[in-house]
Amino acid sequence: MAFKLYNSLSREAEAFEPADGDSVRIYSCGPTVYNFVHIGNLRTFAFQDILRRHLRQCGWKLRHVMNITDVEDKIIAAALAAGVSIGEYTKPYIDAFFEDCRLLRLERPEIVPAATDHIAEMIELVQRIAQAGHAYESGGSTYFRISSLDGYGKLSRLDASGILSGARVDSDEYEKDDARDFVLWKASRDGEPSWDSPFGPGRPGWHLECSAMAMAYLGETFDMHTGGVDLQFPHHENEIAQSESATGQPFARFWVHAEHLLVDGKKMAKSLGNFYTLRDLIERGFSADSIRYLLVATPHRKQLNFTFDGLHGAAAAIERLRNFERRLATTPTGANDPQASAASAEASAQFRQALDDDLNTAGALGAVFEYVRVANSAMDNGRFGPANVTEARDLLDRFDKIFDVLRPPAAQRVPAEEIEGLIRERTAARKARDFARADTIRDELAARGVALRDSPAGTQWHYAD
Repeated sequence: MAFKLYNSLSREAEAFEPADGDSVRIYSCGPTVYNFVHIGNLRTFAFQDILRRHLRQCGWKLRHVMNITDVEDKIIAAALAAGVSIGEYTKPYIDAFFEDCRLLRLERPEIVPAATDHIAEMIELVQRIAQAGHAYESGGSTYFRISSLDGYGKLSRLDASGILSGARVDSDEYEKDDARDFVLWKASRDGEPSWDSPFGPGRPGWHLECSAMAMAYLGETFDMHTGGVDLQFPHHENEIAQSESATGQPFARFWVHAEHLLVDGKKMAKSLGNFYTLRDLIERGFSADSIRYLLVATPHRKQLNFTFDGLHGAAAAIERLRNFERRLATTPTGANDPQASAASAEASAQFRQALDDDLNTAGALGAVFEYVRVANSAMDNGRFGPANVTEARDLLDRFDKIFDVLRPPAAQRVPAEEIEGLIRERTAARKARDFARADTIRDELAARGVALRDSPAGTQWHYAD
């Protein structure tokens, strides 16, 4: 089965392979580093990680570019308010973003350029757009003229025919369906950072940044552009317009978008008290593994309803898989079971087929958990031999190359002194016949990668990996 991926440009699931048949050239919109990224952002980055891993599973190499937006309206306003340069302001948030990625085990793209390091490429792109007759100057700024380009709106299906001539927008972001000529190069303002250019001192517009960096590293036409669905308009629509007007070539062949994340069925917002960063959730005691699992368990084109019950469920799902892996290490050897072998082969095929079907992560997980049920039943009945164990481990390895939640890295291990303290608390709870609290402590440690074993000599523990 070929890998099929939904293309937002065509509104169809299409068979995908790289244009050169060997290496996938991908551009992903990275973080805008004016604050810590929230779990809605991380949902998109986690989906991109699953995509990367599956593309490699398909046998292709990767040339993946993800930008860091370190100059735009919100960053400039925040840096001015703090009385620091934009570089000083953004550095802590850039560092925090990469730490979030490390905790969530998100692979780092091959190339991660910062916008401020590519101003020359942006200036050159504005010149090409102007030479092609699609730009004009007004008030010291340079704008893209939407009416000059046939097909504007083809990604978002926006009808721009009613745009008023000369209606412009300077803001980096604006409302959906509000099509107006957008700024390519902003004239400098007092106190704001600026760069010299043939059109006067100023700075690039947000949309321009991604086009310039994408083409600098991937060429004028590349395989795939990814991002959150909220970026389809105006950001991605404007990327297409300015890129294709300059080159006369298609910009990206596939546009792949992750749907919104909701919290308890509502849009995430600080005003609603349901706005969370990765740090917020870890401080509440949730593991990065559980958060990763929850972010990727729902296929990327479906809205993800984030709940704390869902996080607890994710921890339980991971522990079920870890328990199964531990059980494989202690399974008595016996006759191999043909039915268990058939079940592992079927699960492996279904796992791959689900991911080939537009990254259907829910289907892939379903195949693995159905196999675990069948295998546990076979072990309960003494029908699971050495070959069955090998097959089960192979399937778990295949699973974890994509989902990467089974084995907590050493850097995330619970400190030994904390484990010993919780064991003492659990022992006291059991003596007081508070079995609910004792079970809770055991489950919390299990979710954090610590296995307990009770014996007459006391409770021993070990890291599950």
